[in-house]
Amino acid sequence: MLKIVYIVFIFYFSFQSLFANEYFLTLRNDKVNLRQGPSFEYPIKLFYKKKFLPVLILDKFENFRKIRDHENNTGWIHISQLSKKKAAITVDNDQLIFKKPSIYSKPFAILKKGRLCKIQKCKNKWCKISVEKYKGWVKKDILWGLL
Repeated sequence: MLKIVYIVFIFYFSFQSLFANEYFLTLRNDKVNLRQGPSFEYPIKLFYKKKFLPVLILDKFENFRKIRDHENNTGWIHISQLSKKKAAITVDNDQLIFKKPSIYSKPFAILKKGRLCKIQKCKNKWCKISVEKYKGWVKKDILWGLL
């Protein structure tokens, strides 16, 4: 029984260390190629046409990074196409933007699912965002990306 507990314990901590290396970046340009492998010789899987789209970095090989997007597409992007600008995508539908970081403040806009938001700053459970002409506060847990 002690062996099983020991194996589970080792297995748990090895998985934690694997996922600790994941982090977010955003796309630097309006057109970015997602490739099937970590080289320009690999074919292009799809094109991203949205600057500041957040992507999760899963792995790296030389100057390429393996990424996953909010729709679970995976592939490889050259590091020159990635940025540390803060942005996120809403993961829930019909989310309110508030004037202040409190649910008791005045809501003034509604965000649909999949909306790209530029992050200005975050504190506690709230982030100040800008979306087109709107600026306000949303809860962190409705966002996916670089906060």
